[in-house]
Parts: sequence; C-alpha cells; structure tokens
Amino acid sequence: MSLTIAHLGPPGTYAEQAAALYVNWLTHTTESEAILYPCPSIAQSLQAVAAGKTELAVVPVENSIEGSVTMTMDTLWQLDSLQIHSALVLPIAHTLISCANSLDQIKAVYSHPQALAQCQGWLGAFLPNVQVIPINSTTEALQKLEQDLTIAAIASSRAAQLYNLPILARNINDYPENCTRFWVVSQAQAEVVHQLPRQNPTHTSIAFSVPANVPGALLKPLQIFAHLGINLSRIESRPTKRSLGEYLFFIDIESDVSTPQMETALAELNAYTEVLKIFGSYSVLSVNNPQ
Repeated sequence: MSLTIAHLGPPGTYAEQAAALYVNWLTHTTESEAILYPCPSIAQSLQAVAAGKTELAVVPVENSIEGSVTMTMDTLWQLDSLQIHSALVLPIAHTLISCANSLDQIKAVYSHPQALAQCQGWLGAFLPNVQVIPINSTTEALQKLEQDLTIAAIASSRAAQLYNLPILARNINDYPENCTRFWVVSQAQAEVVHQLPRQNPTHTSIAFSVPANVPGALLKPLQIFAHLGINLSRIESRPTKRSLGEYLFFIDIESDVSTPQMETALAELNAYTEVLKIFGSYSVLSVNNPQ
C-alpha cells in the first residue's frame, strides 16, 4: 500500500518529523510505503485530505505549554468529511538557528507563533530588544539566514541539520517537558482507513454547538458523561464565528465510541446540542523520537 501524507512544510518542521515517525511506525507494522507532502499551512494540510490530494494528514492539535492549536480545531470543524485515525506525542526541543557570530548581532527572530510563545521567557531574558516575527512554520525563514546575519529562527536541531545551518542556542523552550500531540487524519469513508493498522482505540474526540447561550447550556451535555462515569481529558471552547459570545466545544473523551456507555452518551447528547460532530476514536501510538 502506498500513501501520501500531508503536513505543515517546508521540510524540517515538527509536523514533518511527526509524519516521518508515523511512517516509521507504519513500515514496522505493515508493508506500507509513504510519500510526505508538505503544505504551506495546517489548514491546507487538512484540506489536501478532504480534496483527495493525499490519503492522510499529520497535524498538531495541542502543546503542553501553549495549549490547543486553534487552526487545526477550526479547520476540522469546517471540513465534514474527516476523521481522526491515530494520535502521537512528540517531545519538542527548540533551538535558535542563525549565521550570526553572537546573540548581540541578532535584530529579529522568526518562527511559528506556537514556537515563539513556547520560548518567550528565553527571548525576554537573552534577546529582549529583538523584533519577534511570526510566520507560517518553524522552517519558513531558514533559507534567509545565510543572506542576513542579523536574523535568527526558532526551529528543531533536525531542521538545522537539514539546511546545514549553525545553532546558537539549544533547548530554549521555557519548560523542558515540552511536547506536542499530533493527530493523523483521514477521510472518514476512504478505503485506506480499512487498510491501515489500528490499535485498540482509547480516546474519542467530538465537538458540538449548543442551541442557545442560556444557563446550563454546557452543563447539561457534560453531566451526561459524569452520570455514565466517562472521563473527559480535554475540553476547549472556540468561537462559532457567527456572533460574539457563541461558542463551539471540543472534547476529548477517554473511551472508545463503540462502548455501550459512549453509545448512550452520544444518543443523549443529541437532545442538548445544535450540531454534534464525532471525529472518531483512536489510540495514542508509541513512537521512537530520535533527537
């Protein structure tokens, strides 16, 4: 079986690293082959799957320091045809990459907004006067570094190796136990879903909107899970983008969707939600992450 897997590019991003780890897991589990397909944004990675350009996408959903990746959540809500097939967790160790001879020469630092936020304490302590510039990915600015000795980028040590660039500082994220959870996403009805190896699902992700912003609108759906003894591992709100004060709610549940308790919960949930989307049940894969 041959697969194409979309991810945030250019090459060297953490999403590409996560996709490569998933490919390694696949090749050890099956005889599958995969081609990585870099995209300019997380949204375009998911759209590539929805449009049938790729079979899978590997996208970040949550970081241990900065929380949820909102572009992933918003795009998944907008695209009705997608489901989560697997999850994996990648340790994140940021480095400062630059052709400058010292930190004193640097006037601007580029990176993805999540990476910049994960290193804001270090930047404040060691580069307090530089301009911090958010861009689409951690690797987008790397090709500019050799032409401009006054700029730097925050990316992985693997990215520095790929582009043959020097590292000025290592492990600059503010908290050492930094990790990001990624989802492997496919089309819900795609034939490839039935061919991919699958471990026993341990989690289910859903999202819903409520009919009106009234007292108890969120409490009643949550009470269903409490009464049935189902644990929730994450709950997040996102604006519906229709009106100020209207929200969608994303929930990760520690249960397979096919259990009797979950079937009961989802049936009851329909009575208290306006739109309910079930993104699928999946397991969190154990993958080796060589640094």
